[in-house]
Amino acid sequence: MRNFLVIHPDECIDCGVCEPECPVDAIRPDTEDEPDGKWLNVNTRYAKLWPNITVKGDPPADREDFAKETGKYEKYFSPEPGLGS
Repeated sequence: MRNFLVIHPDECIDCGVCEPECPVDAIRPDTEDEPDGKWLNVNTRYAKLWPNITVKGDPPADREDFAKETGKYEKYFSPEPGLGS
């Protein structure tokens, strides 16, 4: 998936700082998760496997093409991590 990021639920302090930084409004509290806990499970699993990002990078040039697309997780997700920073 293009620049799919996860938040480690055990390290998140619910401060909300990340929410306005998300360009596609994808960060939601766990109380708004799907009934099966899909996003909590994805965040928990991949936060343990993928590298931490410590430096803000440039957004992808084609980000506008994907901003309102639906079903991105099913279409593009890959368990392979990016490089992190």
